[in-house]
Amino acid sequence: MKADLEAKAVKILEANRDAAIATIRPDGFPQNTTVSFVHDGLTLFIGVGSDSQKARNMRRDARVSLTITPPYQDWNHIRGLSMAAHAAEMTTQEESAEVIGLMLKRFPQIENMDPMEGVMPSFFRLTPSVLSVLDYSLGFGHADTFTVTDTDIAESLESMKHKWLLPTGP
Repeated sequence: MKADLEAKAVKILEANRDAAIATIRPDGFPQNTTVSFVHDGLTLFIGVGSDSQKARNMRRDARVSLTITPPYQDWNHIRGLSMAAHAAEMTTQEESAEVIGLMLKRFPQIENMDPMEGVMPSFFRLTPSVLSVLDYSLGFGHADTFTVTDTDIAESLESMKHKWLLPTGP
């Protein structure tokens, strides 16, 4: 069953480009923001401004929560996922280059965009620890929740060439 839920989660990730991510502000309140993402299996990657509040929040407290819900016709067709994850900043050129490659594949328009002056990007890996897969076709409010382990991450990677993507813990 867990493998089926992981496959459903990856399918949702593949069908969507944006997520609502909540980080923890210095005063303890959550800050929720929409971000575009790429993924390799269950692991997500985002790029944010290096000096943005999101980046500062994730550097200070790695715990994040995010949701993804594709458009739906009516409540009987709601599908989505909710994820508790740990954010880790990508600090090497090799890591950044791999994420940029994934982003260019998913968002080819990036190549034609002019960077905003003075805004440097930082890339973060979001490693899930708990996933809830929503599927209202199985009943109103139906969600299956499971804990994600390092083995699950390794098995869900699309390309094992990304050795640096394997989690080493929170």
